[in-house]
Amino acid sequence: MISEIRLRRAHIDLVSPFRTSFGVETSRDLLYMEASGGGVTGWGECVAMSEPMYSSEYVDGCETMLRRFMLPLVQRDTTAQSFAKSASGIRGHYMSKAVLETALLDFQLRCEGVSLGSFLGATQTRVRSGVSVGIQPSIDDLLRVVQGYLNDGYLRIKLKIEPGFDIEPVRAVRTTFGDDVLLQVDANSAYELSDAKHLAQLDDFNLLLIEQPLPEEQVASHAQLAKVVRTPICLDESILSAEVAREALDIGACSIINIKPGRVGGYLEAKKIHDLCYERGVAVWCGGMLETGIGRAANLALAAMPGFTLPGDTSASARYFLRDVTAPFELRDGHLDVPTGPGIGIDPDLDYLDSITDRIETFALSRG
Repeated sequence: MISEIRLRRAHIDLVSPFRTSFGVETSRDLLYMEASGGGVTGWGECVAMSEPMYSSEYVDGCETMLRRFMLPLVQRDTTAQSFAKSASGIRGHYMSKAVLETALLDFQLRCEGVSLGSFLGATQTRVRSGVSVGIQPSIDDLLRVVQGYLNDGYLRIKLKIEPGFDIEPVRAVRTTFGDDVLLQVDANSAYELSDAKHLAQLDDFNLLLIEQPLPEEQVASHAQLAKVVRTPICLDESILSAEVAREALDIGACSIINIKPGRVGGYLEAKKIHDLCYERGVAVWCGGMLETGIGRAANLALAAMPGFTLPGDTSASARYFLRDVTAPFELRDGHLDVPTGPGIGIDPDLDYLDSITDRIETFALSRG
């Protein structure tokens, strides 16, 4: 049983600035939850960013939600499943739910000696790895960065785009590196439906997909866009649950889905989305949120499920950090190994993690 929950705040720098249509990230404000009892500790990593730009959620707000509304739901015998049921009455705040649910799930699976991959139904031991390339100062810079990632062995390139940095950069990458490179783009909601004809120019470049071109609330508008653009539409920010995914697919708003556990409330809901898409023959892939090794390990377990047929943003640790908080995940032949130990299958380097930790707070649990 769980005897205490710890909330840990830390900070880590990125190896280089990561620019998208909504801003530039140079570091990560980290929030971890630790569920401990009987010498076992389960870990969860919050994916929220410092500011509410990608999502309405942000890391300080997640801490407030956890303190006021979610931690009071946890008792010594609380499981990930019972927590998810109890927290279902709280509207939104998916990233807050996800970090606590993941810590609880990791704890119970470690106690049972079961890996997260086995629990989810993973069928792969290695996951194909793609990389996300932020918006660069110039096309020459973009080509240099892409060349570096191809040299590293990444099997898929994702280009962040925005109005004014879209058609020509994509053309340059496709022309320079050829048609054999798996290539996709991500707009992070930067366009409007009125840009449909402009976005249709991307059809010339044989892309795997266009990810989240329109604002997340405009699911129906994506269905209209899909009638103009031949390139498959993939939804990211719009997909908050299995029911939203079902409706989006029903109206033709997308034909591919990016599953981010932190965005949908945790790995239990992420599995439901996977199962829905797998049943319908809809391709899915696992997106990234600049996670450290704790979150990356869990994502690899998810990405090893049978429906994940496209390479995800499951990049090596060195893509983002000079030193990860766990043993580094390293690229081998374009793949990352899926951890096989109990729970998420990996433990943090506590000495290093403590060195970048700002504070830790401990919450003792009642017996219920």
